[in-house]
Amino acid sequence: ELGWPESIPYLDRPPSPLEFYREWVSPNKPCIIRNAISHWPALKKWTSAYLREVVGAKVVSVAVTPNGYADAVFQGRFVMPEERQMPFMDFLDIVEKKVTSPNVFYVQKQCSNLTEEFPELVCDVQPDIPWMSEALGKKPDAVNFWLGESAAVTSLHKDHYENLYCVVSGEKYFLLHPPSDRPFIPYELYQPATYHVSEDGSFEIVDEKTAEKVPWIPLDPLNPDLELYPEYAQAKALQCTVKAGEMLYLPSLWFHHVQQSHGCIAVNYWYDMEYDIKYSYYQLLDCLTKTVKML
Repeated sequence: ELGWPESIPYLDRPPSPLEFYREWVSPNKPCIIRNAISHWPALKKWTSAYLREVVGAKVVSVAVTPNGYADAVFQGRFVMPEERQMPFMDFLDIVEKKVTSPNVFYVQKQCSNLTEEFPELVCDVQPDIPWMSEALGKKPDAVNFWLGESAAVTSLHKDHYENLYCVVSGEKYFLLHPPSDRPFIPYELYQPATYHVSEDGSFEIVDEKTAEKVPWIPLDPLNPDLELYPEYAQAKALQCTVKAGEMLYLPSLWFHHVQQSHGCIAVNYWYDMEYDIKYSYYQLLDCLTKTVKML
């Protein structure tokens, strides 16, 4: 009813900056863009052997969980992963199943980890997406590198970034909700906690006692508990698969849940959103939703 598509549309080429801003950023609509990264050396070079050679024994940050859910609601807590420092080649051994582990490993640190932890790989992609930088009049706040197991899942959430998500190898599976679905998506406040590994190798959940409670979505959109959250039945999810060589434009404030094929490699660019009238409308919708639930 608000003009959202029945499915995510495809563009066969990168748009001009003006076209992209007018047709996609301003109306806050997602799309998948083909042939936007076909010139990247990474598409051919980023094999496991190449990554071993270039990054090798360098120690990097890896998110480790017992169940594949990092930054998600579990047992009444908002639980963050163990951030393990480990040689990158040891991580690749686990992804390639040369070493078995009962846990789930995912390179997913989002503080521009491509430039901060993997500078050796930046020359194989781009420091920014030129037509997006021109459209928005700014450079990206962060460029992130993602590589992990198929069991690693990103729980339903939203970000205040204009997100260009580029798949280098494998596939990413997105479930999306527009910001207008906010009244049907539950939020609750949770005690933040972190996974810690005990001496016997098992995980325990340790509360971050000095931290404020975190608002998060407890619902699994793939298996929603409609008895507990009946409003979600009115939400309308869009699902799409982003394949190697494709780029997803994920607009700011869109809710997204993400899965992947095993060993999928991706790079995404986060451009800070404009806190304009659209943001004010979303904040109003959010406040009205909370108020109605209190009545």
